[in-house]
Amino acid sequence: MTSITSFAFNPFYENTYVVSAANGDCWIIDPGCYTVKEQEKLVTFITDNGLKPVKLLNTHCHLDHIFGNAFIADKFNLKPEWHEKETTIAQNAKLAAMMFGVKAPEYRQPGAFLIPGDTLELGDASFKILFTPGHSPGSVTFYNEAEKFAIAGDVLFQGSIGRTDLPGGDYDTLIESIKRELLALPDDVAVYNGHGAPTTIGQERLNNPFLR
Repeated sequence: MTSITSFAFNPFYENTYVVSAANGDCWIIDPGCYTVKEQEKLVTFITDNGLKPVKLLNTHCHLDHIFGNAFIADKFNLKPEWHEKETTIAQNAKLAAMMFGVKAPEYRQPGAFLIPGDTLELGDASFKILFTPGHSPGSVTFYNEAEKFAIAGDVLFQGSIGRTDLPGGDYDTLIESIKRELLALPDDVAVYNGHGAPTTIGQERLNNPFLR
């Protein structure tokens, strides 16, 4: 059984996820650790639970989701992985940081690009990569069909959707992505998002005002 632990980090209260398998292997998804204290909190959790980070993944590369990329990459000898359309977003994080008045994350070259339709393995679990652009041009969702959950970044929130006013965002594309990829999933699939509490596909299908 896969374990999911989240941490709300940085001034944007971004959800960083540690997803771990029974054998102790884990993924760090969207590391947003911004301060030394947040870095220590994440590492302490990994160490105390005997976990071994084997992948550093980004659902997308807005700065609040990559603040900790360089730290995690250096600490655990990993290279980040994201969709190729997110590279420009990651490279321009310094400009975004200036706009929001925060320190810029250090850039780390990706080790591989995530390809929609591919499957990633973590222990005995399989995750399909879904292509869900709109909030960002290369946003992806990691979907575990057997355990009925998806880690979706800033695509779909409880009662809301991701903003589309940042560079590369597009409202119509986002709505199309949600309807094509996420609303095609069963109602009982849990959605772990980039900010706030998790939700379910069924809850959003019924109640999300943007999807009516």
